[in-house]
Amino acid sequence: MTQKANYIDGEWVNGNATITSLNPADPQDVIGIYASADEAQMRQAVAAARAAAPGWERSATQVRSDLLFRVANEILSRKEELGALISREAGKTTADAQGEVVRAGQVFQFFAGEAVRYGGESLPSVRPDIGVQISRHPVGVVSMITPWNFPIAIPAWKIAPAIAFGNTLVLKPSEYTPGVAWELFAILERAGLPKGVANLVNGEGAAAGRALLDGVDAVSFTGSVATGRKIAAAASERMIRVQLEMGGKNPLVVLDDADLEVAVECALNGAFYSAGQRCTASSRLIVVDGIHDRFVQALTARMRALVVGDPKDSATQIGPVINAPQLEKILGYIEIGCGEGATVAEGGKRVAAATAGHFVRPTLFTESSNAMRINREEIFGPVAAVIRVSGYEEALQVANDTPFGLSSGICTTSLKYANHYRLNVRSGLTMVNLPTAGLDYHVPFGGVKASSLGPREQGRYAVDFYTSTKTAYIGY
Repeated sequence: MTQKANYIDGEWVNGNATITSLNPADPQDVIGIYASADEAQMRQAVAAARAAAPGWERSATQVRSDLLFRVANEILSRKEELGALISREAGKTTADAQGEVVRAGQVFQFFAGEAVRYGGESLPSVRPDIGVQISRHPVGVVSMITPWNFPIAIPAWKIAPAIAFGNTLVLKPSEYTPGVAWELFAILERAGLPKGVANLVNGEGAAAGRALLDGVDAVSFTGSVATGRKIAAAASERMIRVQLEMGGKNPLVVLDDADLEVAVECALNGAFYSAGQRCTASSRLIVVDGIHDRFVQALTARMRALVVGDPKDSATQIGPVINAPQLEKILGYIEIGCGEGATVAEGGKRVAAATAGHFVRPTLFTESSNAMRINREEIFGPVAAVIRVSGYEEALQVANDTPFGLSSGICTTSLKYANHYRLNVRSGLTMVNLPTAGLDYHVPFGGVKASSLGPREQGRYAVDFYTSTKTAYIGY
């Protein structure tokens, strides 16, 4: 099988080592062999982005917009093909994978528009005969490190605004999904990407380290809290801009006045779809006494009907988790939960399949407390725990009692409680009678506390990370 190269300075460059991409539903299925960049090659990519930065900063906004539109059009025209690759490499169901492709195309479309309409501001000075002009300028060279759970959407919402606002970049995607990133850069090349503006370095995360932080002006990272903290510390030493998205332990509050069917569907979708591998997944289900038993009974019945299996099968609702270590981590947390005194109400076991895929039944714990590790630590799998509370006040207190603060939700028919929760829960995203997972591309995304650091991603708010402002005073 031929090695697929990294993309550096407008050229496809082989590596001294390779990454083999495997299908998580069938590890015997080899998707491809991809070049693995070492530290020297990563530094070469940063140097290429630095060399291209002055020219790209001076490029016309229409040139950037046209490029992004061409990328969007090819992505959207290849929804089925790219969706099949995502399904095969990341284990997503066909519907999820194609939905992610559409999202990526829409992100490129959105920033194609933003490229020609972002700008500054003109104000009068508070002093006479002086005008004030506030302009926006590219931050410079941006390194990007992205995860495997949204292998085209997350790179899209980092790459598109960077290009739109005149920056150059280096992307290091997850080593578990190199194929999707490779296809995205092939699309960028065909769209007429100028030499050095965007560079792809597939490789192991450990090799990125210093190489992708030295010589850049900003770093955008999506991944674990532990890695994010290391990046934040290194970025602080170098005095470079940082944007971190690091996961969550998201609460879904169910009040006793909730529509039971709506609440169950919100929990089922938010906690278990995409095999629970979403940073916005509902992993803590905080349920008021008055509806607790009916909610658990209805949710477990729906869970038993979920089809876990080959993501290519149209009947499948839950595909595999990404790899064997992640499966073992999830099973380990299930053991931890049982050891802490929680009860497995449903699931909790591997799923036997025709292939040696990484399948696990969606798992629901009951009789859990918010102090348990299963409710404090991000499991990143199809596992949720029910926490019984006495009423709304306790539910809000428990929802906020977490080191994370990405997404949250409440199911209620009370406008009073919905509004109070929306204003008082400590999270960057809040959903009312909706799953905690599920986002629009034109509005900001991000959290508080250990979930996020730095300016928001997505929507027009992305301009705050990818540009800096300059204020000019002009005497008449």
